[in-house]
Amino acid sequence: MAMRRLLGTSLAALLLAQGPALAETFDPAAKQEIREIVKDYLMEHPEVILEAVQALQDRQEQARANQAKDLIVQLREQLLRDSRDPVIGNPKGDITLVEFFDYRCGYCKQAQPILAELIKSDPKLRVVLKEFPILGPDSLVASKAAIAALAQGKYPVFHEALIATRGTLSDDKIMDIAKSVGLDTAKLKADMEKPEITGQISDIHGLAQRLEINGTPSFIVGDTLVPGAVDLETLKKLVAEARKSCTGTC
Repeated sequence: MAMRRLLGTSLAALLLAQGPALAETFDPAAKQEIREIVKDYLMEHPEVILEAVQALQDRQEQARANQAKDLIVQLREQLLRDSRDPVIGNPKGDITLVEFFDYRCGYCKQAQPILAELIKSDPKLRVVLKEFPILGPDSLVASKAAIAALAQGKYPVFHEALIATRGTLSDDKIMDIAKSVGLDTAKLKADMEKPEITGQISDIHGLAQRLEINGTPSFIVGDTLVPGAVDLETLKKLVAEARKSCTGTC
């Protein structure tokens, strides 16, 4: 029985690792014997299947992370140095954090004070904001309005007011917020219709698609893509690691 268990362990490991290619080397009788041994072993030790699935998931996750790193390197200029994107924090900072966000995203709203605290605690941090409206027409209108506010020099205060707003973001609500921060709403509405703004948002969507960013918020620090909301300490750690390993444009 002990020998059979040992053989079962070995065969299970080999089959899980190498799959059909290994099975092709055995004749039908041997294959049947192997099936019985492996079945007996897996019935006694089903955790092996879970371990194998976890190992596969870990490999796939690492492969995705490596692919993202390569893409970030290829797209670094578009991510970090697109002159159309609003920048907060230190425009001449030594490390850049990129955020893809949507004004109607609850997790983005939760992340805003964390990001503000990070900027406050790190005077060398540069933050690029990628307007990435994915949650419907209201999100798109809000992003167009925010980008249009750049022409009046009011983007930061308007951005903060929009991201802090709870509930619906109707057209009227967006204009009310715009007026409250001192924007000329007539000019804002006219600027929102400019094709350059639509083009900028389209380009950001294309960039996100290449990076397989499907949700908000998503952060890029150094060559690391971090999907979802993260806490302050995690962001500080990512910035510190990027600062330590950075060579060239960061």
